[in-house]
Amino acid sequence: MFPKVYKALPSAVVMGVKTLNRARQTAVALSKTGLDWALGNESSPQVLMRKTFERLGATYIKLGQLVASSPSMFPPEYVREFHKCLDRTDPVPFHQMHKVLKSELGPGYLGEIFADIDPAPIASASIAQVYAATLTTGERVVIKIQRPGVRTVLSTDLNFLYYSAVVLERLVPRLRHISLAGILSEIRRTVFEECDFVKEAENLQIFSDFLKATENDRVVTPKVFPQASSRRVLTMERLYGIPLTDREQFLKSTPNPQMTLGAAFETWLSSIADCELFHADLHAGNLMIMPDGRVGFIDFGIVGRISERTRKGVMAMIQAMMTKDYLTIAESMLVIGMTRKKVDTIRLAADLQKFYDAGETSLSGEDFPLRAADMDEPEQMLLEMVRIAEVHGIRFPREFTLLLKQFLYFDSYSDILFDMDLLMDEMMLNVEGLNRKLEWLE
Repeated sequence: MFPKVYKALPSAVVMGVKTLNRARQTAVALSKTGLDWALGNESSPQVLMRKTFERLGATYIKLGQLVASSPSMFPPEYVREFHKCLDRTDPVPFHQMHKVLKSELGPGYLGEIFADIDPAPIASASIAQVYAATLTTGERVVIKIQRPGVRTVLSTDLNFLYYSAVVLERLVPRLRHISLAGILSEIRRTVFEECDFVKEAENLQIFSDFLKATENDRVVTPKVFPQASSRRVLTMERLYGIPLTDREQFLKSTPNPQMTLGAAFETWLSSIADCELFHADLHAGNLMIMPDGRVGFIDFGIVGRISERTRKGVMAMIQAMMTKDYLTIAESMLVIGMTRKKVDTIRLAADLQKFYDAGETSLSGEDFPLRAADMDEPEQMLLEMVRIAEVHGIRFPREFTLLLKQFLYFDSYSDILFDMDLLMDEMMLNVEGLNRKLEWLE
């Protein structure tokens, strides 16, 4: 017994020290925010909040990205401000990133692998920073370098936030409908996947092979250079174009923006059926519009792999949503989701219909408000439908939440770039085609 205790003691002590150190860092960041507020250095609360999240580091930047990608859940001024968390966070000095490169690629990385590296990052996000460079063989590349100590920060913060949410939901049962603990659990799982650049390189190769197999020349992914990559360093071909974060420039320089992003949406939807994975993080910072009109998909740190059962359920649900077949929507939700109790699909269908047709009311047998559907806000509609299903006891798997998040990303682009009817027509054609393909496979 005692040897086991002593063997476990060092790791426990190390974890305690890391937690205390992180608590100290958090206190310092919050004190700086308090000082800025007291001195009136910031003009708006959303700017102050965004800077606080950036000071707190990777975990809170990820939460900021959640705010930026959830226009139906947060006020528009916060959504706009937190878009800066997508790829414009405060950078770590290059001398710290140099230590990561030296540790991962060897002390002679500059000269043996890279001819030169620009020390000013071209993008700075929560987990990594991206630098322009040239290989000794002449290729122009970008280097994605993981921030020092990011895994420790993520582990400490996310564990604390997750268990706090669990306790809060037990103390206030009505908060369970928000699924805060579930959201944090999902963030915890996906961000640790993002920390493994070897896995990301594999994801890139799989998607690139899918594009070749389907003869898709409208979307492109960067080539990976394995000799210049590792678990914390990923070197890729540099793609030149306009990131979708610069929407004004995109609209000015692109002859047919609807067709361009329509190709991106069609490719993504096709990957659900024809590829073993789909890109699950195509926010505006991860889409690049090339000069020749192609769309670059970058950053494959978060991907989804969907089961045949979930795929069929999703396709059936999308088709039923377009025809307002509420019973089929309810049955599809049951196919996609998981539940520990018997679900009355007729009651669920009735509540879905109320959501579409009625104003303020209550769910069947539940003291929980049902919000009226706003057909001009598709992301609100989808999120509300998921919430209704959860009230009936259905919990959706990770794959479905990733699909839903990605659809919301595309919908956020449609507000500015798409005719929504065109998007829905494109989606309907793809759904019908995928259903025929699935029937043929059976």
